[in-house]
Amino acid sequence: MEIPFYLSFREFEKQYYNNLEKWFENDQNTSETDFLLHLKEMYKPYLCYNFSEDRLQADAVIEIKNNFFPYHENFGISFNMNHANAKNFKTGINNVSEMKTITMMEYAQHILDRIHHYFQKNKLSVRENETILDYINHYEIITAKEKTGFCPDYDLHQKKIPFLKAFLPSFGNTVDISLYRNFYFSVVRIADFIDYKLKGVEAFQQSIYSELRSEAMMKVHMRNQTFLTVCN
Repeated sequence: MEIPFYLSFREFEKQYYNNLEKWFENDQNTSETDFLLHLKEMYKPYLCYNFSEDRLQADAVIEIKNNFFPYHENFGISFNMNHANAKNFKTGINNVSEMKTITMMEYAQHILDRIHHYFQKNKLSVRENETILDYINHYEIITAKEKTGFCPDYDLHQKKIPFLKAFLPSFGNTVDISLYRNFYFSVVRIADFIDYKLKGVEAFQQSIYSELRSEAMMKVHMRNQTFLTVCN
């Protein structure tokens, strides 16, 4: 069963019991704990643990490969060549790639740009009874290779579909920054709500807070171990 992804805490809270009821209708051999753990997996990727304040905070980012032409390869190229030399001249400029962390708003805009570019390149238009949302998981669009710019990972992209369905416009060229800002401030409240409910069913050890805190502490421990190894 597909549970809607909410960008607003008020909508999430308002629809909680309606979605829980549908969850039970879809599978009677389940529990509210199962429902909450499903919600946890939906929102956990957009959060992190804040050590200094001992709480969750929004962390709506994604790692993506970025292709670009390095500046240093352009140095030394002469443009004052005679015709004979020009025939044999090759710049040898190759693009390189690096992993870059961007916000989910930037990622959503990139996917939106890819969709519009695909339509323009192929001289197409959105078909009747369809919207942009029908193309957010179009394999050819998502995996199209570009010489420069972001290159999405298709498998990782699958995990971001619920967010994109909720955030991307049905029509238009730009994302709504106010909608994203609302999500950024709502996602922690949504997580706190899920964790409160998990505590109520005696499953707080599986809460978003507990898991992210544990993962953060493990990362710190691993960094300290690496530092000690290097120093010794």
